[in-house]
Amino acid sequence: MNMQDKTRAQLDWKNLPFGYEKTDYNVRYYYKDGTWSAGELVSDEIIPLHMAAPCLHYGQEAFEGLKAFETKDGRAVVFRPIENAHRLQKSCRRIFIPEIPDDMFMDAVQKVVAANRRFLPPYGTGASMYLRPLAIGIGARVGLGPASEYIFIMFATPVGPYYKGGFKPVKALVVEQFDRAAPQGVGDCKVGGNYAAGLAGGEYGHDHGYPVVLYLDSKEHRYIDEFSTSNFIGIKDNTYVTPKSGSILPSITNDSLSIIAQDMGMIVERRPVEASELESFDEVGAVGTAAVITPVNLIRFRDRNYTFGNGDEPGPVVKKLYDRLTKIQTGDYEDKFGWLYEVK
Repeated sequence: MNMQDKTRAQLDWKNLPFGYEKTDYNVRYYYKDGTWSAGELVSDEIIPLHMAAPCLHYGQEAFEGLKAFETKDGRAVVFRPIENAHRLQKSCRRIFIPEIPDDMFMDAVQKVVAANRRFLPPYGTGASMYLRPLAIGIGARVGLGPASEYIFIMFATPVGPYYKGGFKPVKALVVEQFDRAAPQGVGDCKVGGNYAAGLAGGEYGHDHGYPVVLYLDSKEHRYIDEFSTSNFIGIKDNTYVTPKSGSILPSITNDSLSIIAQDMGMIVERRPVEASELESFDEVGAVGTAAVITPVNLIRFRDRNYTFGNGDEPGPVVKKLYDRLTKIQTGDYEDKFGWLYEVK
């Protein structure tokens, strides 16, 4: 049975923005003297933070993003949370934050979704519950070095579609004035600095009429890296192509879509993709947790426009991939890969 309306939060579920909405609780774990504490549910939205916390001065922070959904039969499910746990562990290792163990991460997922169950958007509204895990160094330190104390927080907020227009194609611009991440850097980790580094390029794109920007590799500006907040996928004939690079964040959505593509009988290629190859793609998408797939119908690269898909409509393969993944997430398609974690 679906949650009764009298207990569910009274929100305009079908018109939610992709933004922050206060919920009842977040969960917090503290690291001190080599040990993580048990998870504590708190209603406070504020983090008491020392002004010398290394997260503020030296960027010692990592985060994740994942979603929970209500299924047709009223279950609360989270999509592939263990993969987010593993990606966060990788980010933590890179910037010397003590790793968040699998069981602790999953405990946080269970606690925060259950505690905020009335904010889980109803099935069929197109909305979801966005979960934001965050690990930061809080122990005061002025000299460069890892913090002595840490906090791991997970909060939840109901969100609508990332793009207000829904599943509609957008234009993208290849920006070469800015680099997002460097080889051997932290481009393959989900740390805040990567996103701050992408703000200038994103604003440049918006100022020139492009909602999305695409970055090339910082060494040669020859290979496609990724969009500002999403992985790149290209469809040609019966092949799903996505770049392989040490400076790309490994997208769980991209991984899921590539598995679905294989299940649909497509060939999957993860390899270096030269920018000159743009003209050969039939369809292009920007893929990630927030939007799942954003179809891209035009990419402006230097002095040329490359077009994809069906004009103002998504291409058939991208649409099929999107439909399959979103139906798995809401329990409307067989979860043959065991991707849904149910919160009781």
